[in-house]
Amino acid sequence: MADLVYDTATALSQGRRDRQEDAVVADFQAGAGHGFAVLSDGMGGHAGGDVASKIVVTEVFAELKLRSGDPAALETGMTPVLVEAAKGANACLAHYAESDPARKGMGATLLAPVILGRKLYWVSVGDSPLFLLRDGRLRRLNADHSMAARLDQLVAAGKINSETARRHPDRACVTSVLAGRAIAEIDCPAQPLTLRPRDIVVAASDGLLSMELKALERSLCAHADSPAAQIAQHLLAEVAALGQAEQDNLAFCVIRVLPPLVPVAMEPPENLQLQHAPRKSFRRRKTTMVAAAQHQNGQLHFHSLSKRSL
Repeated sequence: MADLVYDTATALSQGRRDRQEDAVVADFQAGAGHGFAVLSDGMGGHAGGDVASKIVVTEVFAELKLRSGDPAALETGMTPVLVEAAKGANACLAHYAESDPARKGMGATLLAPVILGRKLYWVSVGDSPLFLLRDGRLRRLNADHSMAARLDQLVAAGKINSETARRHPDRACVTSVLAGRAIAEIDCPAQPLTLRPRDIVVAASDGLLSMELKALERSLCAHADSPAAQIAQHLLAEVAALGQAEQDNLAFCVIRVLPPLVPVAMEPPENLQLQHAPRKSFRRRKTTMVAAAQHQNGQLHFHSLSKRSL
C-alpha cells in the first residue's frame, strides 16, 4: 500500500505578551512518506518560559531527527523513544535551571506528532491540543493535562455545576508540565491512529483555543482543499479578528493528508509506434494522450491530438 503524501505548514504569532513563549518546528521531506513536528508552549506563570519552550523543541527535535533516518527501527520502538525524548528534554530543563538560578521554576508543554506512512503517533505533556478533522468533524486526539479538563469532567459527572467550573480560580492551571521535576502525566499511546486521505491534523499551543471549537471546525472545513500554508494564514487571521485583549501567544502546525502518488504508465496512441518503452510518471489522475497520425513520404504527420483524464 502506497504511503500517503503530507502537505504541512507551521505558524507562529505573538499575542499581547511581551515575550514569545511558544516554539514550533516541523520536518516533513517531500516524498518521504514520514515526518514529525515538535511544539512547546512556555508556561506564562513560570520564569524563563520563552527559554524553556525553545529548549524542549530543540532537544526533542534533535532526538527525533536522529532516529528518523531509520523509520522501520523508529516504529519498532516508537513509544519508548517518544517517552525518553520527553524525559530527556525535562532533564535538560533541570540542568539549565540549576546552572542559572534566575531560571528556576521554568516550564513548558510538549506536543510532538510523528507520522510514519499512514500511522500517526504522538507524545504530549500539558494542555497543547492535537486535533483531527475527519469527514467534517473536529476532535481532540491527545489528553488535556489541565485543571479545565478535570473540572469539565466533574461537571459531566454531575458533581459541580458548569458555572462553578467556569469561574474556578485554578481553571487555567496545567496538571502536568516539563519543568525539570518528575513528570506527572505523559500521553503517548502505544497504538497509532491510522490516517486517511483528506484528514487534517493540527498540533497547536493553547492560544488557538481562543477560537471556539465549532468555529475552528468550520474554518478547517471551509478551507480543507487549500494548501496547508493558506489554512495556516486563515487561522491566524481569524484569531486576530477576535480582538481579544488578553490573546495568548500562538503556534501551530497544519498537516494535510493527501492521496498517495501512484506511478501511472502513459499509454501510447494506437496509431503511433514507439521505439522505447513508455515512461512512468507520478500522477494522481490517469491521463491518456490520444493522437491520430499517418506516414507520408517517409515522415510522420499528426492529424489531431487530445488528452483524456480519468
